[in-house]
Amino acid sequence: MQDRILDNATLVLPDRVQRGWLAMVDGCIAEIGEGRAPERGLDLGGDHLIPGLVELHTDHLESHYAPRPKVRWHPLGAVLAYDAQIAASGITTVFDSLRAGSDPDGSGLGPELMQLAGAIETAKGADLFRAEHRTHLRCEIPSADLMDTVRDFLARYPVGLISLMDHTPGQRQFRDIEKYYTYATRGGRSIAEIQANTALKIRDGQAFNAVNRPALVALAQEHGIALASHDDTTLADVDMARDEGVRLAEFPTTPEAAQAAHAAGITVMMGAPNLIRGGSHSGNVAAEALAREGLLDVLSSDYVPASLLMAALSLPERVASITLPDAIATVTANPARATGLDDRGALAPGLRADLVRVRLAEGVPVVRQVWRQGRRVV
Repeated sequence: MQDRILDNATLVLPDRVQRGWLAMVDGCIAEIGEGRAPERGLDLGGDHLIPGLVELHTDHLESHYAPRPKVRWHPLGAVLAYDAQIAASGITTVFDSLRAGSDPDGSGLGPELMQLAGAIETAKGADLFRAEHRTHLRCEIPSADLMDTVRDFLARYPVGLISLMDHTPGQRQFRDIEKYYTYATRGGRSIAEIQANTALKIRDGQAFNAVNRPALVALAQEHGIALASHDDTTLADVDMARDEGVRLAEFPTTPEAAQAAHAAGITVMMGAPNLIRGGSHSGNVAAEALAREGLLDVLSSDYVPASLLMAALSLPERVASITLPDAIATVTANPARATGLDDRGALAPGLRADLVRVRLAEGVPVVRQVWRQGRRVV
């Protein structure tokens, strides 16, 4: 029971940082105090204690399941390896990003989406996970099989977030066709094959959008699922998202789109790798630039789980107006609120005892211990 009280910690509270202690009871934070604890507890040696991270968009699960072209790993083994990496990064709540909708070039999970979702439910049922797993269904709108796939998925599994994604070349993330070709060649396909598939995507994108997008929005509203818009670029993109009741703007590609989303009350999320690298790998707006304008609400690890904590801790150094509590909120309280999770995301009595002990080593955060609902998982 020693670690029911965490003593001699640097506590990152919602409005300040203080040296003190924290007590946990029945999976929740019971009490927080300044100075040394009244009872003996686990001495954290001055390490920072922060809320468990809340991750809304990570593409990393699929890389565990499909580590090489045409290679598939055991679904449960892949899910558990992914969970271990997530928890070791300080993430205690993760929305597993699963792609729905096939691509003309044959990429995407297709029917294997259900295998991965089944493995996640198996692990949940057997209490094998370190982190709490929820589902973020990334819906490729220009896909012929999208709506059948989503309806089938919702009949079997719970979904906490749906993103409206359109990766048609020539707009949004891939306005620059040449940058799209560079991105697409990662799979080893020839440029001729990619160009042929690009023509199909452009031809079919508008037609599928006209049918699938309103149907998907209606389905999300029917099931009470939070909506995210993906790669908004123009003011028209943001106006459409606002009218659809979108709550989260994932990776707006221009300052204009980010500003408009913010003005519309839509939470703006950017990639942590973008912040750490100093810019977007696709040539879109830099996360740091938005942070300087007060337009960055949430960070996502996107394709590098460890980037989430690293980016949050670097924010106060990059942007003088951002405090450490503000920075930590971008990976805890803000993503929790954006998805209706009001029981976590801050060090406060009554909230879940999802906690991370972290120490900096030459500017790199080292996650030393993690608790989820008061139970140590790392």
